[in-house]
Amino acid sequence: MVQGTFDDLGTPLSSVTFVVVDLETTGGSPAECAITEIGAVKVRGGEVVGEFQTLVNPGEPIPAFISVLTGITDAMVADSPRIESALPAFLEFAAGSVLVAHNARFDVSFLKAAAARTEQAWPGFPVLDTVHLARQVVRRDEVPNHRLASLATLFRSPTTPDHRALHDARATVDVLHGLIGRVGNLGVHSLEELLDYTAKVSPARRRKRHLADGLPDAPGVYLFRDGQGRVLYVGTSVSIRTRVRSYFTASEHRRRMGEMVRLAESVSPVVCATTIEAEVRELRLIAEHKPRYNRRSRHPEKALWVKLTVEPFPRLSVVRSVADDGARYVGPFGSRHAAEAAVAAVHEVLPLRQCVERLSPKRTRAACALAEMGRCGAPCTGAQSVEQYAEVVERAARLLGGATRDPFVALQARMGELSGAERFEDAQVVRDRLVALVRGATRSQRLGPLALIPELVAARRSATGGWEVVCVRHGRLAGSTTSPRGADPMPYIGALCASAEVVAAPRAPATAATPEESEKLLRWLEAPGVRIVDVDGAWTCPVAGAAALREQLEPLESSRRRTAGFAGVR
Repeated sequence: MVQGTFDDLGTPLSSVTFVVVDLETTGGSPAECAITEIGAVKVRGGEVVGEFQTLVNPGEPIPAFISVLTGITDAMVADSPRIESALPAFLEFAAGSVLVAHNARFDVSFLKAAAARTEQAWPGFPVLDTVHLARQVVRRDEVPNHRLASLATLFRSPTTPDHRALHDARATVDVLHGLIGRVGNLGVHSLEELLDYTAKVSPARRRKRHLADGLPDAPGVYLFRDGQGRVLYVGTSVSIRTRVRSYFTASEHRRRMGEMVRLAESVSPVVCATTIEAEVRELRLIAEHKPRYNRRSRHPEKALWVKLTVEPFPRLSVVRSVADDGARYVGPFGSRHAAEAAVAAVHEVLPLRQCVERLSPKRTRAACALAEMGRCGAPCTGAQSVEQYAEVVERAARLLGGATRDPFVALQARMGELSGAERFEDAQVVRDRLVALVRGATRSQRLGPLALIPELVAARRSATGGWEVVCVRHGRLAGSTTSPRGADPMPYIGALCASAEVVAAPRAPATAATPEESEKLLRWLEAPGVRIVDVDGAWTCPVAGAAALREQLEPLESSRRRTAGFAGVR
């Protein structure tokens, strides 16, 4: 027997240099946002051997909510170095170390994006994520969550995290030392053991790798099933075999997926001719089986519409389907809250009645509070004739159809008035209502024309040099195929159209598919490189429709969502 050396055992943790880094940024997306501060602490053998801190001029205004969160203002970074200077200084400080961060994916993604933008080589740092390590060794009965503040309190850090980079890095150092102490009690004493521990895959999970054996290396859909054949999860990939194999390795970090794999006993592949067909089949299978481990697309039947009723005094109503009743519909909306918000946006600028009773011009009754407030013309009292009320209804119909921008402008003006009066919460309510209305009107304008087309055939070049061809009927994928490289695609297109699914015409603006499927097909059809082969009818979308206003509003809404997610990782 040969006695192993210390080199055989790996690099002792006591001799490893860790650089614990934390960033502050203008938002949560490294592709769209910039770094405003870098803070880092270099430690070795449990001792701090250096610190690095710099504010960074992001080259763009810092959003007000970010300034409130971090305390970093435009004035503070005005004279600070740009990332072109700050990043090389940090990389020099961190050279030869193991990079550590709390939620490392966030910080490292920003650093890598900055390196790419400034054309600097990214060093191959080993990376240690204290969030991932904490989830394995800190029990939920010890802390309410694994955020930095909670862990800093658990390990009695003298530094309180406050969304300033150096302070948070110092707190993360104390968390790192506490975690290393815990894994040391489990026999982890070298860097190699520590990195392997954070990427640990249970033996039971590794044993499930045989489920990927024999799966096709082709685009399509895969269904994980339990011992009773029930579908647990549906996914899609350009290579079914490669994607399924990844569920049994350390690259799969999602906890719910680990639980799903433990229950899985088989995987069923569904090979598809094209990637868009795979994506559509995934949606349909999720809607059909409603797998417990799929979070999205499980209930497409819950889509709602806003209806402008057909009666002497029409009103707005939230309904579940589009009927052939001559009424005006807008949508679909993903939730009742969104549909009701869109209705409230219309009521904000137009005096449509809000009562639900069917009114007759021959019978009158007392006015309600809305009429007394001037929010309704009071047709119920006889104060407004059918003809006079019809003028309001026509304005509402034009608004719902996106044919006029005047009400949208009025809503924007209302937001400005409320903001000017410092009624910011009320302004946000109006903004959310406007966004909901614009989204619904945009979907109607986009999906309605597609719903009316009996057949649309489109193609784009495939990665292998041939063509991917799809046949869409009334907004539903009726079939797809591929033609080989160098072959005439027309015979393949003819065979596709002859064998494609027969689709009955729906009631526009609803399509013959779920809204999500039709939206996915629209995105594919509008993608660069897609060529329209044949259209039975006209495929149009108004240039000055609601989509133009949506392009103005969506960045505001997405910025608010990104900030919420960004703030939640600390």
